[in-house]
Amino acid sequence: MTAVRDMVRGGGGWGTVSLRGARQKRDTENHGVCGNFGEDRGGLTAQTVPAPAKLNLFLAVTGRRTDGFHDLLSVAVPLLWGDTVEVEGAAAAFGVACDNAEVPVDGSNLVIRAAEAFAKASGWTGGARFRISKRIPLGAGLGGASSDAASVLEALNAMAGRPLDQAALARVASAVGSDCALFLARGPVVMRGRGERTEPLPREAYSRIRGMRVLVFKPGFAIPTPWAYGRLAAEAPRGYVAPARAEAMLAAWVDKPGAPAGELLFNSMERAAFAKFPALPQLLERLRVQFGISGRMSGSGSACYALVHEDLALGPVEAAIREAWGPSAFVVETRVA
Repeated sequence: MTAVRDMVRGGGGWGTVSLRGARQKRDTENHGVCGNFGEDRGGLTAQTVPAPAKLNLFLAVTGRRTDGFHDLLSVAVPLLWGDTVEVEGAAAAFGVACDNAEVPVDGSNLVIRAAEAFAKASGWTGGARFRISKRIPLGAGLGGASSDAASVLEALNAMAGRPLDQAALARVASAVGSDCALFLARGPVVMRGRGERTEPLPREAYSRIRGMRVLVFKPGFAIPTPWAYGRLAAEAPRGYVAPARAEAMLAAWVDKPGAPAGELLFNSMERAAFAKFPALPQLLERLRVQFGISGRMSGSGSACYALVHEDLALGPVEAAIREAWGPSAFVVETRVA
């Protein structure tokens, strides 16, 4: 099985956004190297950084906040597959390019927003050009744009001499996007609030899912995140999980040593998505009956996933997915990081 299939590719050109602001001198602290830097070009460094996809193995949306966001409780895990972003120093401007023509290359791109937010928070007056090699499909619930942005924040912080510690970097990430901060952990996290409050998944619980084989598959259509959360709000309170119940559900798995990963899987956003897009539950039921696979939707969708046994032949599974969803279906085999 190839790693990436049916991706839309294009010749996305460079978009450039000016950077303004005064450089501020401050003490720096080394919190670990973010990848290896390439050649030094007159004081400007270049590197390529990974931007992994994520899965929400557990996701309970608990209610809508007064600021319009939603509160949630989630276990999110990075995968050993995703985008890569090439970061090269430039003079006092930020620019972005992508090999997928559907990705914007203007100031609406989260990579540019992250770079501008970093410059404002750190006082850095340098610039950079970013080239995204897009492997994570759009509108999938796999966190592609947020992961790209988080990786850029780490790269710029290293390039600038680490003016921001991890806590400050996480605050910048959370301001850029609700789930950007989770990618800074580079491991499974428990997310609360609108997603900006993260803590590492306990070590024993992590050991139950680390390295697990995963099949990720997405139909040819996307589910816009605003639509998905809008449906929950429109049907409130039916679509929400009471906060105490959500915490109890998660604790029941975390606090049970050796509990299988299957007991964790839950997504309260499935009901609204499945009602609108019946192709999703229809395929998941077929995979359950035909192959004994218990699939779930990740995040707000439309991508789904299944944790699969090591000895399961995935060829017939992929064939069933493509038979149900057609040749535009995206399929990738990977593992939990």
